[in-house]
Amino acid sequence: MNDIHNILFNAHILFSIALGIWSAMMALRSQPISGNFWGSVATITVLAGLILLVGIVMTIMGLRPPRMTTYYLYMAWLLVIMPGLFTLLRGRDDRNAAIAFSILSFFNAVTSFSMLQRDIVGPWMIPGA
Repeated sequence: MNDIHNILFNAHILFSIALGIWSAMMALRSQPISGNFWGSVATITVLAGLILLVGIVMTIMGLRPPRMTTYYLYMAWLLVIMPGLFTLLRGRDDRNAAIAFSILSFFNAVTSFSMLQRDIVGPWMIPGA
């Protein structure tokens, strides 16, 4: 399960970078945000939910990350922030919205990478073992 969690988490980082580049390119070209991009926002949200679900399953199995409370706070952030920005922008699809999604996507990538560097996402172990 550790490996599955790590693979999904790394995919989230890479997907965040890709979304950041994509939305930055749309902003530079003054293009409206496309339906494909909205689908990608939904996909990254589902991916964050899947990572969180794997983390919950591992917790139920008795495994714990080094900083469990911090892990769940960060994962809650990653789960709600992209749909939250969509809601705050009220579905706008202009250049400014593309800039906001680009900044947020890069911020999520940096935050997730920081979680890896500070051992928040693993290794998951049985306490006292």
